[in-house]
Amino acid sequence: MSCLETLHDYGLRSIGIGERLLPKTDIDLCDQFVLIGSGLIWNFYFAFFALAFGFWLATLIAVGKASRRKIFQLPARAFIFVFRGSPLFIQFFLFYEIFVLIPKVGYDIDLGFVTITAETRWLTKAWLGATIVLILNTSAYTGEIFYGALRSIPKGDIEAADAYGMSGFRRFRRIIWPTMLRLAWPSYTNEAIFMFHATTLVFFSGFPAWRQSGDALYYASYFADKTFNPFVAYPIIALYFIAGTLSIITLFGWGNRRLNRHIPKELKTKFRFRPQLVR
Repeated sequence: MSCLETLHDYGLRSIGIGERLLPKTDIDLCDQFVLIGSGLIWNFYFAFFALAFGFWLATLIAVGKASRRKIFQLPARAFIFVFRGSPLFIQFFLFYEIFVLIPKVGYDIDLGFVTITAETRWLTKAWLGATIVLILNTSAYTGEIFYGALRSIPKGDIEAADAYGMSGFRRFRRIIWPTMLRLAWPSYTNEAIFMFHATTLVFFSGFPAWRQSGDALYYASYFADKTFNPFVAYPIIALYFIAGTLSIITLFGWGNRRLNRHIPKELKTKFRFRPQLVR
């Protein structure tokens, strides 16, 4: 089988498209590159939705923690403490057991123009259950990052907003929130990279792969077992994650330039990636 045929048969296998049976004999380098790359689709899926939903939840948590009202401050502090104080690996198993205990029923959600049935049985699947855990975990870490940025906003910016007659949500949207993002962005970039890497833990969690189509580590482990040579499959997955990390750095670097576009060129500091080895 040529490499193009392998790409055609297994390129989208991780999402249920293509050959269902995995190669068991005559496994070559192309098979490993294609299937591990196919599994990487799930890692990007987990990272994308965790960061997309976790970003907004983290904003609410940061604002709640910075609030003077205990009714908002205490739940935000407790949430951050619990999810930052416990290992992500344990959170996966704990939430899986919780989702298993939830009755497998469907709830009808009437949106007026259409009715959507939300089935709780999907919570025990990796594509939903593991994503929820990652969202909660990253929102706790990001919430703390955003909270620190909120505390670092120059008082002069807020006083200037008050002088212009801004108050309430308008002041937050036009002044506080953009400044918070600008100050927090370098640290948030590290969190995004860490979350992308943390998606590999889904393979070890209790959440089963959907249709036996797992992530990149699922296929790397399969090939390491079949070929009895872990020094091919695992370096391949490492190369893929390095490429994904470079993509995230590039994307977030563009976001950093966008957030700082109003600052004079001579005052801008160059965006540098400083890997966070210990969280």
